[in-house]
Amino acid sequence: MQEDSSRSPSYTVACEDYVHVVEFSPFSSGTPASLLAYGGNQYVVVGTCLFQEEDVEIEGVEFTVLRAFHHELRVDALAWSPESHLDRIPTIRFCTAAADRKLRLLTSDLQDRHEVKVMEGHTSYINHLVFEPTEGKQIASVSDDHTCRVWDLDGNENTTLRLRSPGISVCWHPEEVFKLMVAEKKGTIRFYDLVTQQAILSLDCGQSPLMSADWCLTNTIKVGAVAGNDWLIWNITRSSYPQEKRPAHIDKARLFKWSRANENLFATTGCPGKISSQLLIHHLGHPQPVMLGSATVGSGLSWHRTLPLCVIGGDRKLCFWMTEM
Repeated sequence: MQEDSSRSPSYTVACEDYVHVVEFSPFSSGTPASLLAYGGNQYVVVGTCLFQEEDVEIEGVEFTVLRAFHHELRVDALAWSPESHLDRIPTIRFCTAAADRKLRLLTSDLQDRHEVKVMEGHTSYINHLVFEPTEGKQIASVSDDHTCRVWDLDGNENTTLRLRSPGISVCWHPEEVFKLMVAEKKGTIRFYDLVTQQAILSLDCGQSPLMSADWCLTNTIKVGAVAGNDWLIWNITRSSYPQEKRPAHIDKARLFKWSRANENLFATTGCPGKISSQLLIHHLGHPQPVMLGSATVGSGLSWHRTLPLCVIGGDRKLCFWMTEM
């Protein structure tokens, strides 16, 4: 449904429960629709989204549930595999992290076959995870246990990178499969070569705690993060210190995500307040945010693969904001 005021979401989709994480698949589904997963207490729902910007016959958004998966406890983080697709023989594959310090790899053909592989090794809370984006045969995860671990799909730990503080965010280079970006809570972002297992470059926030960082996968010289109340942007070819830094959220910033459709567009969220969470969409050419939204106890943040549209989860709903390129 379309909403009116600029601060209200462009579209909302009702959910049965509180949504703690939400992720658009960054990979093509093989159909016009985008894959989207959202999760919360003991469940993950996988569905497809098609928006009126993509199909003139749709009013607002068409959300179709493909399958609801039982999940032993609350989902704290989720990542899509590039092997997920809906054409030919449909395959859904994603990985979750939960408070029991385990990763769960879920694979389904949306009919009879449904597998869960549990991966153990982290000794503290897992903050973020990502699939290797070209083939999807490896998963990287970062944790409060001061490690980044790289796993194969059988749950074997192939690489352990020792960090100097809790691992907050991890991103994989879109083409160079041996390059990994790891952001640490104390304000350092390092790029690792997985062959030598050595850091090849590091960036410094100049402040901590760093809460979230993201690599701009449409232009990999750009890195962004939030720390304290500020967002920070680096050009990694120029300096290890941020090229740009601005205060964004009064109540401390929580998440930073680059748009996948436009390398100058990014979104930040504030830490959930007592009632609502603030979403800001920024354009690098503009001194002020280009859009401000808010969601009741909002959680998670993800951008659509091709549209300038992002989603956050909330209290029994998904909230989508469309912006200009």
